Amino acid sequence: MPVYMYKAKTIDGMNVKGTLEANDPATVFSMLKEKGYYPIQVAEQSILQKDISFDFMEKVKLKDMAVFCRQFATIINAGISVLGCLDILRQQTENKKLKNTVEKIYESVQKGNTLSSSMKEHKVFPSILLSMVEAGEVSGSLDVALERMAVHFEKENKINQKVKGAMTYPIIVAIIATIVIAILITFVVPNFVGMFAGMGMELPATTKALLAISNFVKKFWYVIIGVIIGLAILFRYFASTTAGKNIIDGIKLKLPVFGPVNQKVVSSRFTRTLSTLLASGLPLLTSLEIVEKVVDNDVVAKGLEKAKQEVSRGVSLAQPIAQIGIFPPMVIHMLKIGENTGALESILAKTADFYDDEVETAITQMTTMLEPLIIVIMAIVVGFIILSVVQPMFGMFQGLGSM
Repeated sequence: MPVYMYKAKTIDGMNVKGTLEANDPATVFSMLKEKGYYPIQVAEQSILQKDISFDFMEKVKLKDMAVFCRQFATIINAGISVLGCLDILRQQTENKKLKNTVEKIYESVQKGNTLSSSMKEHKVFPSILLSMVEAGEVSGSLDVALERMAVHFEKENKINQKVKGAMTYPIIVAIIATIVIAILITFVVPNFVGMFAGMGMELPATTKALLAISNFVKKFWYVIIGVIIGLAILFRYFASTTAGKNIIDGIKLKLPVFGPVNQKVVSSRFTRTLSTLLASGLPLLTSLEIVEKVVDNDVVAKGLEKAKQEVSRGVSLAQPIAQIGIFPPMVIHMLKIGENTGALESILAKTADFYDDEVETAITQMTTMLEPLIIVIMAIVVGFIILSVVQPMFGMFQGLGSM
């Protein structure tokens, strides 16, 4: 079906433009008049006018989703209709993939579909946002739902940025140190060792070992790179399987340094998401089903699935959550208090704020522990290289002294 570009005026005199799919221009004119628009220009979209892009490669980040929800809520609060909001958002959204998606949603709502059903046609939006929009439409508080989602995505993005920022420095230091050591082993050390070997000296065991490593790296460097790439591909494949994801997510929660941080991140995400959903009037079972999809940990997701089944039988939520064995005692106690007092959503919101601060503290502690650990490891490696070079030098000096 052809796509037509149009320019029109609203009853208020505002200029609008967009695209519509129709069999002919006359159908486009009819569609515009049904919406209360006065058509000014209608023309079929040519191939050159189509927006050819690589938006499939672009990701919609949490920051983009937070800005989208915040702008949507603000425009609705100004008294503009949903269709008018989408018209504004499709023009000012910066993320290319999200912009194209909003354009399609705008066209779908123009045809009479609801906002939630139009958004469900696209995989860009997370399940929690879809459920909140649907609940907001039913209750007539779409602006409140979008405002809550904006806060939710902003906090999620803040936590993710903290985790990434904490890991950036150690990773950069480790990469630079590895490159420097590889250069030393491959180019610098063999020259020193070769000089000692040319004098007919008996090389120490450490020097022989370092020389063997150097020769292996120089001779089979492509094999080493191939093995590293192969292991990375195998790991990604393993992580994409159900069993592999379950094992990796379980390890993430039990690692000595990273485990406590991951547990607190999961606790923060669980309490904040559940609080947001319950505060919007969604039932507990529906909220648990959504949290299960967005918690981003397979072990916890399976535990929440079992918890949902237990709650459906009339069991208190705190009991099956405690059986997962991941959440700290404070989360369990707060769930019990919330259920007993009937203020579960507000208590969960306070718990989420507490664990947001705990995550920041835990990340700082993790970074503080990682830095000296990396230094110690690099000191051992560099010390081995220095020892392997210095030992033959002392042997040479002793030989010269005995002459």
